Amino acid sequence: MLKHVALNGLDLAMDSAFIKRLLKGESSDYFPELAGKRGVLFSNTTLAQFIEDEFRHDNFELTKNYGRSIRTLSSGEQKKALLEFLLAKKPDFILLDNPFDALDVASVKQLKARLETIANEMTVIQVFKRKSDLLPFIDHAMRVDNGRVVYNGGVEEYLDKYEPEANVIFSLEIPGPIHEQTEVHEELIKLSDVSVHYQERQILNAVNWTINAGEFWQLKGPNGSGKTTILTMINGDNPKAFGQNIELFGRQKGTGESVWEIKKKIGYFTPSMMELFKRRHTAEQMVISGFHDSIGLYHRPSEIQTHVANEWLKVLGIEAKSKLAFVDLSQVHRRMVLIARAMIKHPPLLILDEPSTGLDDKSAALLSALINKIADESKTAILYVSHRTEPDLKPQLVYELKPGENGSVGAVKT
Repeated sequence: MLKHVALNGLDLAMDSAFIKRLLKGESSDYFPELAGKRGVLFSNTTLAQFIEDEFRHDNFELTKNYGRSIRTLSSGEQKKALLEFLLAKKPDFILLDNPFDALDVASVKQLKARLETIANEMTVIQVFKRKSDLLPFIDHAMRVDNGRVVYNGGVEEYLDKYEPEANVIFSLEIPGPIHEQTEVHEELIKLSDVSVHYQERQILNAVNWTINAGEFWQLKGPNGSGKTTILTMINGDNPKAFGQNIELFGRQKGTGESVWEIKKKIGYFTPSMMELFKRRHTAEQMVISGFHDSIGLYHRPSEIQTHVANEWLKVLGIEAKSKLAFVDLSQVHRRMVLIARAMIKHPPLLILDEPSTGLDDKSAALLSALINKIADESKTAILYVSHRTEPDLKPQLVYELKPGENGSVGAVKT
């Protein structure tokens, strides 16, 4: 009978020595049955390498049966193509790295069914962060912290031992803005009969949606339903927005405003932003940089700016880490710092695009508590975008995109 294992741990990176040895069949101490065997890695890391190789060298090996670029595929299609490519190599075992990240409900269901079939043929090792993502056929668990195995036993015992703490509480109130917004509009974002085509494919079909000041929305919809299209029409310079009936902060889109004028009124965070911040700016400097909308800090801050930034760090519970390099913080603390950076000027709108992707249950609960706190204690409207329903998050309203033959239609979900 094949042994299937769940792997968990503190920042268990795919480029760590532990994972490299495992894939080469060199971890006989913990995986004696895989000694000398060859594994493949099903991971966003692997997928990113294929995407870069396609871009740089026109290598379409992964999608030769699709006749399309990897980048034009949905997240579900990309992962399906990668899985079949890896299985064609006839590996002895497969290592899954958080396989359900960024997938919608239907894609998760399809992938789980495929993995259950694979489990009858080879050993499956799943690196997981969310209890709900754990594959049902896995009966063994292992925890690896800093390259050292600290637990090796049954799954149920593991889940009991490492159950995340409940009731995350931030005791301090968030600091107010240095300057109140002088130009306040009740209707921040208004889409009226917005329809969008890309070549022959219609993405959005007569979408109507209004976001008012202070509201807390979640935007939902399956992969390819148009969520990113809506975000880029609001926050970016998507040319599809021009000629549409879109009002941003009381002004018709395309009537002379610059992208930067719009961005000044929007705080924005998505996990991919963390790749922009490679220099060794401190946590304090990163929060202060939100006053200047800069990548890092290149202006001498005022005393009040430094004070407010440190008040935010106190709220986050990491004031003792204010002088530490941002890149040395834990993953969840880096995300919290960037959300504080986005909020330091109290913009009318805060957009959070898949903010909890890749986090474990405990870290996701911490992030959800922070977002709920911002919603409760500020006048900022929040637009939260995610496939996953976080049990601790409390949006007031949900706008759901439902794909159809003529593009996605939207509706407020009750």
